[in-house]
Amino acid sequence: MKILLFGKGGQVGWELQRSLQPLGELVALGSRSTTLHADFGRPEALADTVRQVKPDVIVNAAAHTAVDKAESEPALAEALNATGPAVLAREAAALGALLVHYGTDYVFDGSGSAPRDEDAPTAPLSVYGRTKLQGEQAIRASGCPHVILRTSWVYGARGGNFARTMLRLAGEREKLTVIDDQVGAPTGADLLADVTAHAIRACRANPALGGTYHCVAAGETSWHGYASFVIDWARANGLPLKVAPGAIEPVPTTAFPTPARRPLNSRLSTARLQSAFDLVMPPWQQGVERMLTEAFR
Repeated sequence: MKILLFGKGGQVGWELQRSLQPLGELVALGSRSTTLHADFGRPEALADTVRQVKPDVIVNAAAHTAVDKAESEPALAEALNATGPAVLAREAAALGALLVHYGTDYVFDGSGSAPRDEDAPTAPLSVYGRTKLQGEQAIRASGCPHVILRTSWVYGARGGNFARTMLRLAGEREKLTVIDDQVGAPTGADLLADVTAHAIRACRANPALGGTYHCVAAGETSWHGYASFVIDWARANGLPLKVAPGAIEPVPTTAFPTPARRPLNSRLSTARLQSAFDLVMPPWQQGVERMLTEAFR
């Protein structure tokens, strides 16, 4: 099996280089690749790369993920999140290759408090959400074999993330204010990468398993609950903290105005994923604790 990976430099792409290696020959490309073009701003160069490699599987971990910045550069967001994936889908259909793509909870409006399933109505609130939905729609319309994994609140041990930011601020300030009315499940890039490898093997054996799935860690929390968990872990493990116990103040989303609207309810049901691929999604606390242990101990 030959696998072509786009977006190798991101948090998910980094973990995919590990999880996909045992499946076959892996060609991993990033935005700075030179021998093969991976520039999503050049659609035909992207198509030429697929034609040259002739992969059995294409995994697209590239995206415009700067949610607020997308509001001021919608054309770039559309190129990365919609036009590029559409080109990959067209070429995958021509080759009969499986395309794996990552979606987001931002395709929903975040209303209510129930977990969304894959068939729930979409209603994105931002340019990021709208362009990511356009990418999904283009992939489904192409007719190529595909797996779309919608996820949320992704973090990785490599690079910046919410936990690192909270620990830095907790070491500098005596009091923190963190949003408590957005709810979701922190999901590790390593978990996404491992599920991707499982899904590829299963779909290669049984193409009928293709489709759209929600892929997040089990359980739920707010950003305030997430921050509290991280700082409690740090205190228990002797990391230097300035913030006092109980000095993390919960505040509503309106306390931090941003250019892009965020969904308040990012809960996603993973029942379909777990049933189709015979998987069990671990609790979000387990993944976050593992990441913290790797990064800070």
